[in-house]
Amino acid sequence: MTKRPQQLESHPISNTQALWDDAENASASLGCWTCVDRGTCGGAHKNSSFFDCTDYCRCADKASCDLVCRGNPAAFVARVREVDGFKLTTAPRAPGVSVDPLPSMVPFIEHNSARHGRLNFPIVALPLYALIDLGKAEMKFKDREALTAKFGIEPQVRLVVSGVGRDRKIERYWELPNRVELLTQLQSLGIALITPPNFSVLTDVPRTDNLHAMKRILLAWIEMAEAGLPAALHVNARTERDYERWAELIAVRSEIQSIAVEFATGAGRGCRIDWHVARLRQLAADVNRPLRLIVRGGARVLEPLRQSFDAVTVIDTDAFNKTRCRKQAYFSDSGKLQWRGHPTANGEPLDGLLQQNVATLHSHHTYLERLHADRRVVRSGQGPIIAKNGYG
Repeated sequence: MTKRPQQLESHPISNTQALWDDAENASASLGCWTCVDRGTCGGAHKNSSFFDCTDYCRCADKASCDLVCRGNPAAFVARVREVDGFKLTTAPRAPGVSVDPLPSMVPFIEHNSARHGRLNFPIVALPLYALIDLGKAEMKFKDREALTAKFGIEPQVRLVVSGVGRDRKIERYWELPNRVELLTQLQSLGIALITPPNFSVLTDVPRTDNLHAMKRILLAWIEMAEAGLPAALHVNARTERDYERWAELIAVRSEIQSIAVEFATGAGRGCRIDWHVARLRQLAADVNRPLRLIVRGGARVLEPLRQSFDAVTVIDTDAFNKTRCRKQAYFSDSGKLQWRGHPTANGEPLDGLLQQNVATLHSHHTYLERLHADRRVVRSGQGPIIAKNGYG
């Protein structure tokens, strides 16, 4: 979704969380029953005064509406043609690109500010939009050495590239005329995994804007796979029907080996995160084949997700962000991960603190993954494997 025009709102919505879809307790809006997109969309389910989702567009001047909205017919037709319709099944098949095993935790590194050395860790995650100059439509780094030097990481490190970002950046990525060329250059750097942009699926916009965003996610993923990049399909969804559509697609496309989700923003708010976790677990059951899940945010829901997915990898932002805030990770006497202040002298580099935080977070997530594996063995009736790895 592109930036909302700065206009007077004709139908103000004071609390967008009140628009969370609730198919279990509410019927579809009255206008949904005759909508031509109902089969794809599934309808908007909320006890409210809205006739249908077009009421969610609050632009006073529909002619300049920047949403994928029927209020601006000419722009709407162009945006629909841009993605060849809203149905996911019309997207071309992608080549199968195998994804090598990943650890339970990959630290996210944004830059090398306040560091003098290089992080000693075998795999790191980097932001996609720090690798591409979105203004010049070109790669920022000519080779892998230039890239690793810029981010303060070892030359031989495995790289995960995350497409999660703010709307302004991901929309500029979509507008690049040479995405395929840039992805080919990116593939030459040796990428272990990449996730596509997480185009916003918001609650306070017409459903057509959501459908357009989800189709763009799929098309961006296909472009990455066609460039030879091992890619995890980012699953953004607003309703139960959205998750059903993703499950139907993944079930028949064996080239999709990994999916990605992000709980750092809207999907991770309050009790809604539990709703999304339940839908993801149902998706895994419906697909009924091994899938790897890549997660940003949502530390408290990793255990139920591990119960449904073949493997779960966390792109951890805490180690980097807490280091930047001069916080140090440690384990309490009870074994709980905690943080404490770690003041530094003026100009003192943060290399040591970052190294320690990454190691501590890695130990934390590795322990949780192994503990889950032990519990799964116990549930299967085989008994704990205490002698093998010391957990039980």
